[in-house]
Amino acid sequence: SSVDLLHKEFFTTNIRSTGLPHDYMIRHGIDVARLRSLLQQFASLKVCVVGDLIIDEYITCQPLGMSQEDPTIVVTPIDSTRFVGGAGVVAAHAAGLGAEVQFISVTGTDACREFAQKELAAAGVNAHLLEDDSRPTTLKQRFRCMGKTLLRVSHLHQAAIATQFQARLLAHLEEAIQDINLLVFSDFNYGCLPPAVVNKVTLMAKAKGVMLAADSQSSSQVGDISRFQGMDLLTPTEHEARISTRNHDDGLVVLAEALRQMSAAHNVLLKLGQEGLLIHAGNGKDDDWLTDRVGALNTAPRDVAGAGDSLLITSALTLASGGNIWEAACLGSLAAAVQVGRVGNTPISTKELLQELA
Repeated sequence: SSVDLLHKEFFTTNIRSTGLPHDYMIRHGIDVARLRSLLQQFASLKVCVVGDLIIDEYITCQPLGMSQEDPTIVVTPIDSTRFVGGAGVVAAHAAGLGAEVQFISVTGTDACREFAQKELAAAGVNAHLLEDDSRPTTLKQRFRCMGKTLLRVSHLHQAAIATQFQARLLAHLEEAIQDINLLVFSDFNYGCLPPAVVNKVTLMAKAKGVMLAADSQSSSQVGDISRFQGMDLLTPTEHEARISTRNHDDGLVVLAEALRQMSAAHNVLLKLGQEGLLIHAGNGKDDDWLTDRVGALNTAPRDVAGAGDSLLITSALTLASGGNIWEAACLGSLAAAVQVGRVGNTPISTKELLQELA
């Protein structure tokens, strides 16, 4: 039946299509036991994620045919499933991987906020959602038919949050920073992280010795990953790095180095979609930077949405657990491979990654 097909699409994972990057692991002296050990250390970490909360709604449709009036495909919706997305799923991934997690964001006064509160609590996330009745909670709808997305519709407000909400956000973050190991900026450029907030929070975190990671997405919207200065980890796509550096000609290594210099980042993981990941890594000295690549670890992806979120948090948790950037890229790539093997933003778990490392 249609409902059975829907259940199968959303709640099954294609585990068999994933694999480990054995040649890469040999190059960097990484063994499976070490990766398992790092994963299990996530449970000792305290993490704060701040950024734009998004609700992702997948509306499964049945095709009816072609309109006779104009060249339009006609479908009828048969069911829908909602997930917490954006920075919210980054926080849920962190909780699923065992960390103690706080999540700070701004929402509207609507049903999407209530859904997010319920889902985040169920995921084990301590969420502080500031309520702003002047803007809706961001809702992204994907209309899908026969396993493919036909259309996306976004309900959102892109202006920066008002000054009073910036002050409240900073107050929550100042309190959180007193007792965390890792702060993650998950920026979708919908107004939750204005530059003034980012700069103040970065200074507070550095003063406390808190590790910093950031991702700033530019898909239908445009952002600037380089505005996150002095991060321990940046995870842009090639497209986002080129927008930020205004460099559309140079190769990937030159591009990653240009972004590293512009942002003063310690490590850059450049996401290359189906081509995997480029790691630009080092200790911050110009002559000590090294580059390598990990190919995509899932040969049969089903839904690429959310791959970057799982990569960001898993690689950041690995660094915060004492892993090096090569180990972080390996575990992050594995998490992304598991995530794209299923439809929808379901939080990843330590158990799933340990199964892949069995």
